[in-house]
Amino acid sequence: MSRIDRLGAALFALAAHWALAGPAPAEVDQHQLGVQYSPLAQIHRGNVARLEVAWVYHTGDLPADTTGKLVAFEDEPSLVAGHLVICTVKRRLVALDPATGTERWTFDPGQRGVNLLKCRGVANWTDRAAPPGRACRTRLFLGTADYRLLAIDAATGKPCADFGDGGEVRMPVDKPLLWPGEVAATSNPAVVGDVVVVGSAVADNQRVAAPSGRVLAFDARSGALRWSFDPVPRDPSDPAYASWGKGTDGFGQGNVWSSMAVDQALDLVYLPTTSPSSDFYGGDRPGDNHYTTSVVALRGSTGEVVWHRQLVHHNVFDYDLPARPILVDYPVGDRTVPALVQLTKMGMIFVFDRRTGEPLVSIEERPVPQEGALPGEVLSPTQPFPVGMPLVTPHGFGPEKAWGFTFLDRWLCRREIERYRYGPIYTPPSEQGTIFMPAMGGGPNWGGGAWDPQRHLLVVPSNRVPAVVRMVRRGSEAARATAKIEMGGTMVFDPPDSPWIIEVRPLLSPLGAPCSPPPWAALTAVDLAKKRIVWEKPLGSIKKLAPLPIDWHLGTPGAGGPLATAGGLVFIGYTLDDSFRAFDVETGEILWEADLPAAGVGVPVSYEAGGRQYVVIAAGGHSMYGSTLGDAVVAFALPEGERAH
Repeated sequence: MSRIDRLGAALFALAAHWALAGPAPAEVDQHQLGVQYSPLAQIHRGNVARLEVAWVYHTGDLPADTTGKLVAFEDEPSLVAGHLVICTVKRRLVALDPATGTERWTFDPGQRGVNLLKCRGVANWTDRAAPPGRACRTRLFLGTADYRLLAIDAATGKPCADFGDGGEVRMPVDKPLLWPGEVAATSNPAVVGDVVVVGSAVADNQRVAAPSGRVLAFDARSGALRWSFDPVPRDPSDPAYASWGKGTDGFGQGNVWSSMAVDQALDLVYLPTTSPSSDFYGGDRPGDNHYTTSVVALRGSTGEVVWHRQLVHHNVFDYDLPARPILVDYPVGDRTVPALVQLTKMGMIFVFDRRTGEPLVSIEERPVPQEGALPGEVLSPTQPFPVGMPLVTPHGFGPEKAWGFTFLDRWLCRREIERYRYGPIYTPPSEQGTIFMPAMGGGPNWGGGAWDPQRHLLVVPSNRVPAVVRMVRRGSEAARATAKIEMGGTMVFDPPDSPWIIEVRPLLSPLGAPCSPPPWAALTAVDLAKKRIVWEKPLGSIKKLAPLPIDWHLGTPGAGGPLATAGGLVFIGYTLDDSFRAFDVETGEILWEADLPAAGVGVPVSYEAGGRQYVVIAAGGHSMYGSTLGDAVVAFALPEGERAH
């Protein structure tokens, strides 16, 4: 693949979104707080420049032929029962010695008939009622792409025979699937008390009558179903049902494809839900459509709705809530409040009291564009905006923002922009074609943000390339032309039960570069207490994407998330230049950079083993972005003789 082709593939991935800490006691899964913070400080701003590769492990799970497959090594490793647990793209679990990377055990879930090759990690739970040393006292929970939930002994890697049918539960779906993997469990489950909660990824825009995006909860010991929650309410007595003007028959999704957060003390699990079917047209589902595109707090033991806040009304923009909620202590006056911070694809940051759902940052309903809506569409006249909180992604687009390397491609971009509808955020999809800024892939996405609790800083990566969404009336001349589009710069969705065919593509100049000004990805540090941006830096160099290998930091669209540490650092891969970087959390200065064997599109973790701090990242890339692909897990540490300094 040429450099230009790789850049184009990366930008295309933004428009074609698929829907899509340190050591702790085993019973506490630190990932579920969403903070992406390590309290370790052996590696700090004064010595990070001396980091070196400590070990590399290759999973061997990169398929020889990736044609027709979505391959993304997005794992966030877990330190459980003394093992560093890796989840490969084939969802095999591998337990490594955390100090040496030596393989200890493996577990193969035996997936069949799926082309979705990704895993965002596992959950863990310890049965405090079981005696120490008992098999499966500490167990790992893994969802699969063919929609099973597995329980594995964290000590040995063997299935837990007392869970479900020999260690697995085949999770129910509400209708026959079009193919194995139309409904999948790609993100890590959540554990609240003795209940395992599992979300789902439901393939976007395949049909309006899509499968339900139900969240399912199982007994952590036996695997018995404890409760289920459908973000598309089915019971007319549910207060949310009234927000669906024509009822909810025939609609699905609203699923939780990202990770959930858990407050064990409150017995609450927090769901970031997504748009209902279909993503870009809602004329047959008038109303706000609660509980979709909302933060929903459920009682972990019962599944009861405790509170919910919708962040996009009547979503026809594919603006899912893509990131795990972040549970922090938020300063309010001279005290702190247990809070939930929710990142959005729109680059807006919402903050709630996680006990009650009351906003800790005021929310204002503001008028949004209505012109150009599709026939029969009934848009929400307003959308919620957090008052005073800065954006981490620009909003809206128009010809005045056209950009190019030269006068010629800037002029060509301006001419291209003027072909479409454009304007502020929430300018609706149209037959003419509408420019979305942010695009449907964000802004921020599933990798979330890293929280520095000492400085009240939230560090967030975001993509910043607009996309064009064009709605084509079924049976029209334009539809016949759409059917002939080559899959390269445009993705076509053709749900047979919809009057509309959907075209999605990045907004590029004829030279293949974005028509938007750089940076095309950025890393932003926001002081949540003072509601201001402290620093913002381009994220990524175009040295491996441009025709000439110029180390120009214009930002590269990417995926993954950051890790903050008590050493005053933020570690992140994300970029398509196959680099791993450490930023100064206070200034945004790049203090260290290392080459990876492939793009690091997962979330890095840090832990201590044998008195030495390690920082580990999965470096396997993402096929949708056209990145370098691989199967490596790479650990970095200070040289042996320097670790005490």
